Amino acid sequence: MKIKPNIPNHLLWEYDLETFNYVKSFKIVIERILIRGTIQDWIEMLKFYPIEKINETIEWTKQIEKREKDFARLFIKSDLLHAA
Repeated sequence: MKIKPNIPNHLLWEYDLETFNYVKSFKIVIERILIRGTIQDWIEMLKFYPIEKINETIEWTKQIEKREKDFARLFIKSDLLHAA
């Protein structure tokens, strides 16, 4: 696994990214990408994190509604994200 995903720093603006642990803090990173990420960020998320971690975060988060969770589950399976 890479040390960190290639996502914009502004998604985690309040953290010290020199010491931030992207593996241990996967829920924070995935949640930010689900809420504010671009398609490129979603693609990077899928490259860096196992699908199980992404699905776990979708279930865990209280920051998005059921409808958005359903969309996220569908979108991560879509050909759009896997075509790149």
